[in-house]
This record gives sequence, structure tokens and C-alpha cells, in this order.
Amino acid sequence: MEKFTTLVSTGIPLEIENIDTDQIIPARFLKATDKKGFGNNLFRDWRFDKNGAMNLDFVLNQEKYSGKILVAGDNFGCGSSREHAAWALVGYGFKVIVSSFFADIFKGNALNNGLLPVQVSPNFLSELLGLIKDNPKAEIEVNLKEQIISVEGTTLSESFDIDPYKKTCMINGYDDIDYLLSRKENIIKYENAQI
Repeated sequence: MEKFTTLVSTGIPLEIENIDTDQIIPARFLKATDKKGFGNNLFRDWRFDKNGAMNLDFVLNQEKYSGKILVAGDNFGCGSSREHAAWALVGYGFKVIVSSFFADIFKGNALNNGLLPVQVSPNFLSELLGLIKDNPKAEIEVNLKEQIISVEGTTLSESFDIDPYKKTCMINGYDDIDYLLSRKENIIKYENAQI
């Protein structure tokens, strides 16, 4: 995985609550077992109409919005436990998802794939969504080491929680096996002490 310490990016406001994993990546696109290509079908049924034409009303298709941070409504990633939802978001280019609540399984899948779910208060989320809509060029800073999300040039700032183990993995670019390998010497010392 890619190391994550601090990200500064514009954000895309997706002001919809209860976005489930089938909306993130529809089931008909789950035939592949390789992570490549899933980003092309992210929010497929919202981004395109039944004939495959781009839906210009959908926020991801609006030129004024761009960035590596998706700011979504409450209860993001609910529904089935498909890891493909995280694959699609990462494949599209997102590094951070901000919401006031995440489904637990989605949160785990996101973290396992280098996608940082930043859970904020409902008030902060509402202010952030409004700020992005008013100023699509506003830069959001996500500082994982300090566990703070803020908007540059404003006083809008809030801390967020993350599991300490997952934080260590993201900062170092580790998956679970990489983490174990990083502890190899300590594991060998422990094993040798047991003999």
C-alpha cells in the first residue's frame, strides 16, 4: 500500500445518506477478482443513464468538483460486505472518505485497501459540505499523524479517531503481512526466548 501521512486536496460533496455498497459498485460488476478496473464503474448507476450516457447532474460528473476526498452523507458503506466497494473508490482515485458514520465492515475494508475513512460529527459534516458547495476549490487537509481534518484558510477543524494498529499500517504503507514482517526481529527474539 501507499504510505499516508497528510493529504491536502479539494473535495467532492456527495450529499446523500445511507449510500450502500451496491450503489458504490453495482453487483453486476463483481465478476472480476482483480482490483483493476473497478474505479470505472464507481457509482455506475448514478454516473450514467441506462443508455450509458453521462448524467451531468451527478456530482462526480460536474467539472467544478474534483479531488481525492469524497465528502458523503451519513451512514456511508452500509449494505453488503463487499470489499469491491473500497476497490472501486480507490480505483477512481479517492484517498479519503468523510462521513458522520461508516458501516463497520466497509470501514475495515477501506483501511485494508489504503482508503482512510474519516468519521466526523454531523455538524462538522454539514459545515464541510456547505463550504465545498460554496467554494469547490477549498483545500481540505487530512493529517493522519495528528488525526485532524481541517479546511485551509478557515477555522473549520475537527479531530477524528482511528484504530492505532490501522494508523500505523497506513502511515507505513503496510498491509497485515507487511506489518508482521516489520516485527520479524521481535518475533524471532520472542520465539528464541521460549526455547
